[in-house]
Amino acid sequence: MVAQRTSQATPLIEVSHLRKSFGSQVIFDDLNLDVYEGEVLGIVGKSGGGKSVLLRCLTGLEQIAGGDINFFGENIAKMSKKQHRHLEARSGILFQDGALFSALTVLQNIQVPMREHISLPKNIMDELAYLKLSLVGLPSNAAHKLPSELSGGMRKRAGLARALALDPKIVFLDEPTAGLDPIGAHDFDMLINDLQRTLGLTVFMVTHDLDSIFAICDRVAVLADCHIVRTGTPTQLQNDPGHPWIKAYFCGARARAAQQYEE
Repeated sequence: MVAQRTSQATPLIEVSHLRKSFGSQVIFDDLNLDVYEGEVLGIVGKSGGGKSVLLRCLTGLEQIAGGDINFFGENIAKMSKKQHRHLEARSGILFQDGALFSALTVLQNIQVPMREHISLPKNIMDELAYLKLSLVGLPSNAAHKLPSELSGGMRKRAGLARALALDPKIVFLDEPTAGLDPIGAHDFDMLINDLQRTLGLTVFMVTHDLDSIFAICDRVAVLADCHIVRTGTPTQLQNDPGHPWIKAYFCGARARAAQQYEE
């Protein structure tokens, strides 16, 4: 069971009146959200509702149609190219299934952010990459394997090691336990929790996994009807849904079973 972390008063990320669409399809309209330093924030919503698009907007991988995203107190729309690169270096991203480069070894994948943002001798990069492997619980002999030679769970851990390559302040996780068996998913949840505590990370996690929500999330933001309709702890949302989708999600039989992981 996970103890509640206390968030700082000042948000690390402030999203105000965000708008995003693809053609005539509106994804977000007047979306507002704060992400606080040191918390694990879960983002939930129906499939196809824009959770991963929100992650991509916050990380600069998708352009927005309107509104503001302030990251570390700076508006990302007004950042210079140099400031954007600095922001990239302070953030890590784990995409679904790891999204590793198939032609590179695990060690080379972990070193990609290092090569993009810093200049280090190869032996130092090798040492750092092996350290990241150890942090995520992978054996050193995985370093020279290709992604195709790894299991799904190992690919996710390797992807997480790459996300941690530059010692970021915040990591973005897109469905990190998708495709894992229950034991593997629980182990990955505990890995994220341990890394958050050890490294002082802020974690922004897109998920549909109720077990993960009750196990490690300090707060949950619910994306529905093109904006964030509620935020709160898992217990608060379960006890006071306030929205039909939240009630269906947090008050069903699966949610009651997942609640065993909560504090």
